[in-house]
Amino acid sequence: MMALDSVDIRRQVRVMMIDGGHRVRAHLNTLGIHIGDWLTVVERAPFRGPVLVEINGTRLALGRGVAAKIRVEMDGALQPLVRRQPKAETEQR
Repeated sequence: MMALDSVDIRRQVRVMMIDGGHRVRAHLNTLGIHIGDWLTVVERAPFRGPVLVEINGTRLALGRGVAAKIRVEMDGALQPLVRRQPKAETEQR
């Protein structure tokens, strides 16, 4: 197992364990991250910035400290990164 904050981008990983107390687990629960979930690391900001992950089609920015408490296992596969297009403005009548 390794910490989420050290996973290379585009890697799909499975959450195996969450270090820390009840508050950390509760916070991640509210974000929709649970033990057994699969997520993809989209970006790791430089200088100990946040880790951007995608889970169930939703992108979340996790602080480096929180990401370090999430223990994961890799499946070895690189995931293609899909660039999201901005929503088109609605047509004016």
